Amino acid sequence: MEKQHVNTRLTAPDCPDVVIGNPVQLEEKKKAIKSAGLSTLQVIADFDMTLTKYLVDGVRGQSTHALLKSNPAYDRKRHELFEYYYPLEISPTLPADEKAKHMEEWWEKSHALLIEGGLNYESIVSSVANATISFRDRITEFFETLDEDGVPLLIFSAGLADIIEEVLKQKLHRVFSNIRVVSNRMEFDDCGDLIGFKGKTIHVLNKNEHALEMAAPLHDDDGNLVGENTGAAIIQGRSNVLLLGDHLGDLGMSDGVDYDNRISIGFLNENAENWLETYKKAFDIVILNDGSLKPVIELVKELRT
Repeated sequence: MEKQHVNTRLTAPDCPDVVIGNPVQLEEKKKAIKSAGLSTLQVIADFDMTLTKYLVDGVRGQSTHALLKSNPAYDRKRHELFEYYYPLEISPTLPADEKAKHMEEWWEKSHALLIEGGLNYESIVSSVANATISFRDRITEFFETLDEDGVPLLIFSAGLADIIEEVLKQKLHRVFSNIRVVSNRMEFDDCGDLIGFKGKTIHVLNKNEHALEMAAPLHDDDGNLVGENTGAAIIQGRSNVLLLGDHLGDLGMSDGVDYDNRISIGFLNENAENWLETYKKAFDIVILNDGSLKPVIELVKELRT
């Protein structure tokens, strides 16, 4: 479910790391959100290559699906599914309803292979420990800033919630009560073996706030939930949105939100020379060159006043 990319730098050295397509419109949105107050704000973020880096020590970082290593034979079968279904995902001519049907088939077949291949929780822990994955610089400060202001952060992913939580645990060594993960959740038996998946299947075409019944808090080291498991209630009354994503399709994560204002931030991770103009039109702010979360933190702090 992940695609591999050529490892190249994104832009020339003199290119700015942050680009704003329409400064006037952005200022209007900021003014409206500041007037309403942070109590009306929610943050929606993609995980892979948005909260995590595109390049790690000079090589392409892994997605939460790519890092998972279990049974080699079944890993190969999952890659064969990718070869078949990925062209359907990116097809410009396939009708949306038909494409969604294929995506659900792909995800469910991949999940079935994880079960048949004998995945267990220890494999997840080991895979994360050995993965080429790292958060963007200043991620902890970003989480702390939102937590201090009581702003909920919804992490949407078509991947696996259990892996996202393990990455957070191993890389940050702490959890935050304002974070909810909306992703596919595994079910394990008492021996730690994967036996199924909970709830609806979340794939690339339906990872939005229509799937909020799948939202759940993080777990601490003892397996206890950090924060109340209240689903959509955490965003009740929050009609302003700050959205972070790395693909144009991530703009759809706010589908299902009746928002007043939305500020979107796009992380352009590849082919900047071809995509920058498109991203400038689609996103309010574009971050290039595997940039840190500093501009996002500064924006949240600006919205306080």
